[in-house]
Formats: sequence, C-alpha cells, structure tokens
Amino acid sequence: MEYVVLIAAGLFAGTLGGIVGTGSSLVLMPILVVMFGPRQAVPIMAVAAIMGNLGRVLAWRRDIDWRACAAYCSTAVPGAVIGARTLLAIPPGVAEAALGVFFLSLIGVRRWLAHRSLKLSLRHLVLLGGPLGWLTGVVVSTGPLTVPLFTFYGLERGAFLGTEAAGSIGMYVAKVLTFQVLGAFPPEVLLQGVGIGATLMAGSFIGKHVVLGLSPLAYRWLIDLLMLCSGLSLLWAALR
Repeated sequence: MEYVVLIAAGLFAGTLGGIVGTGSSLVLMPILVVMFGPRQAVPIMAVAAIMGNLGRVLAWRRDIDWRACAAYCSTAVPGAVIGARTLLAIPPGVAEAALGVFFLSLIGVRRWLAHRSLKLSLRHLVLLGGPLGWLTGVVVSTGPLTVPLFTFYGLERGAFLGTEAAGSIGMYVAKVLTFQVLGAFPPEVLLQGVGIGATLMAGSFIGKHVVLGLSPLAYRWLIDLLMLCSGLSLLWAALR
C-alpha cells in the first residue's frame, strides 16, 4: 500500500513539476523520509529529480534555450558540488528561513521587473549560477531557486520549463556524484531513485498538456502562487 501511495504521489509531483517547473521535492520528500529515513531520502530524491527533469527536457526539447542553459551551468554545476560538500555544516533552520524570505520577496521583485521590461542577460546567468548552484547543493527543494532566474531572463512556458530542467539536470548530476564520492550513495538508492523518477517523467508529459491550455497571464499568476507557497513552507520548516 505504501508503494501505491508513493507512485500516486510521484505522478502528482511530476505533473506539478511539469506545469510550474518545480514542486516535486516538496511533495515527495515527506513521504520518502517516512519510508526510507532522512539520510537515504536525500540521494533518492536527487536521482529521481534527474529523471523528472529529463522528462521535461524531452517534452519541451524544441523550445529549450541552450545558450542560456550553458551560461547558467558553467558556474551552477561547480557551485552545486561545493554546496553538496558543505550541506552538513549549515545550522538547521538558517538556510530555510533565509530562502523563505527570499522567495516571498521575489513575488514583488518579479512584477516590478516585468512592469519596467527589465530582463537578465547571459552574463547575469553566469554570475548568478554559482551562488544558486551552491544553494541547490545545500537544500533539498531547489526548483524555486531557478524559476525566477529564467523567468527574469525572459523565458516563459515551454521555453522556461525545458531550459530550467536542462540546467537542473547538470546540478543534480553533480550532486549525485558528490554523494557517491562522499560515500552517501548506497547501491539500492539508485534503483529506488530510478523507480520514483519514472513516475516523475510520466507526470512531466501530463503537465505539458496542462501548460499548453493556460494563457500567458494565468501562467504568470501560477508562478507567483508557487513563490508564495515555497516561501511560506520554508519559513514554516525553519520555525518548527
């Protein structure tokens, strides 16, 4: 019965990620922690996230901005390696609280930039990729970090979802390899992560059909709702 719940949650999480580009970890991590424990849940989610993002890349492969992806990954991937190595050194609750406030502030900042037609450039993606990659290595739920970055760059809908997913794959692969080097990646984790990742991939293609039916305005409101939920959930986790 537990695995039926996990499969259903994986499909829902994959669909959510396929619509807004993130949210899969927020849905699955509590279930994975209960079933496998926190030490094993993190690398399992990292493997599953690679497959979930691969599903979005395949779904939106014709819309991906590969120049933006390469610029971002040039610093984000090494940043993720450093972040994974320093994961245990951060005091509990500090990172979550800071990120929660950050996400909430992004709602107003994103609308302010959109009103003034200001956009990030490839140079900004390179400069911001490093610190965001480091944070991706540190925290479990990382998608909201890259959502505002690529939307500020000017990507929307399929172009945003595909490009963000391609960049995330690079960071999660770096994170998994770092876990492997540090001895925190037992063999059974790969099989468990692949199994869960398969449900995320399926959900990615379901999410594509939902996105195609949304207007650009509705999609922007959906991204703002995501920022609100992510910020509040991180603040709640920090204050528990």
